[in-house]
Amino acid sequence: MEGGFRYQNFENRQVIPLYRNSHFIKMEQMQKTKEETVIVLDFLPNGYAIDTRPMHMKTPIVQTIGKEHFSLLELVPKKDIFLQPGEEVYIGEGKRDKIHHIAGKLPISKLTSTARSELESTIKELVRKNESRFVEFFNKSQPMTTRMHQLELLPGLGKKHMWEIIEARKDRPFESFEDIKKRVKLMPDPEKVVSKRVLLELEGSEKHRVFVDV
Repeated sequence: MEGGFRYQNFENRQVIPLYRNSHFIKMEQMQKTKEETVIVLDFLPNGYAIDTRPMHMKTPIVQTIGKEHFSLLELVPKKDIFLQPGEEVYIGEGKRDKIHHIAGKLPISKLTSTARSELESTIKELVRKNESRFVEFFNKSQPMTTRMHQLELLPGLGKKHMWEIIEARKDRPFESFEDIKKRVKLMPDPEKVVSKRVLLELEGSEKHRVFVDV
């Protein structure tokens, strides 16, 4: 006990200090990092249909998801720029060729039907392309409390899977999603599990966030 905080170490089952009520460490170490690049989910050249202003006063809108932190963002493109769903667009601090400015964060409830239909497949593609990043989560995830481990936040993973993953990574770190499936019995597809977790976090149905910075 140190300062009144403690937790069970899931790696060796000893009790060592930790802040009891603190959130677990996020993959990005909870650093508020801005998105550099986003993927277009939908482009509305005439703005939102619910905007009742005259056409000449309406602003084109781009609904996007960030490549790094899965942030849903509403953007305003530069004049005469047309974008397609799936297109990758730079929004960092440097020169932006296609985006005039970032209007703000985008609630998932505000996504158009087109954007919503693109969302799940876009998340899956981002997870697949960044496999090593998410494999690292399986290698480095930590306990949250004495009774809960970060791994248990993944859909379909319970105590049994958690212990098998922890024991397997003691031998050697996981190298890929396929490696996880081979070494952990009856393991759900890691790529699908991570993608589903990202979607759940975006929907706001989860108390804790592992992958999404909203």
